[in-house]
Amino acid sequence: MPSSTLDLPILAGSEFRVVRENLTVRKAGMRDIPALLQLINSYAAQGIMLPRTEFEISENIRDFTVVYAGSQLLGCGALHFYSPTSGEIRSLAVAPEAKRQGVGVFLIEALEKEAINNDLHAIFAFTYVANFFRKLGFQEVDRGLLPLKVWKDCLSCPKFQCCDEVAVFKALSPMRHHF
Repeated sequence: MPSSTLDLPILAGSEFRVVRENLTVRKAGMRDIPALLQLINSYAAQGIMLPRTEFEISENIRDFTVVYAGSQLLGCGALHFYSPTSGEIRSLAVAPEAKRQGVGVFLIEALEKEAINNDLHAIFAFTYVANFFRKLGFQEVDRGLLPLKVWKDCLSCPKFQCCDEVAVFKALSPMRHHF
């Protein structure tokens, strides 16, 4: 696969891929599940992310985007739709050896493009790294502004009563009702 300092779209079968500086970003497939589980659950073991099961990843595999360098998974993230106009960026993880190399930015860019291509008006996330998201145009918001998220997922979270994540939000289209 060619490498370049520019984004080069490459069609491979029915998959759309982008190659940047020896990194490939693409939608995840079932073959990625073992690597996704290992990456996400390594952070969950540290209390940084929520653990995911093979069933949960399988059920939501279409939400995931992955970044690879050759055959090595460097990062992942998911865009989960919450309404016809909003979606959450979740399960964003970058392998420790790939941090500070642009993998997280690459993932957020890809997920934001996906959100725009699906006519979403806004995206949001719950995170421990709010500064990272702020640099990409997100703003901190009160989690009360995200009621669908709170009542759908947060009620079953073990950290619900003592959540220490920060809610961040990014409008993708001006002057529209986002939720």
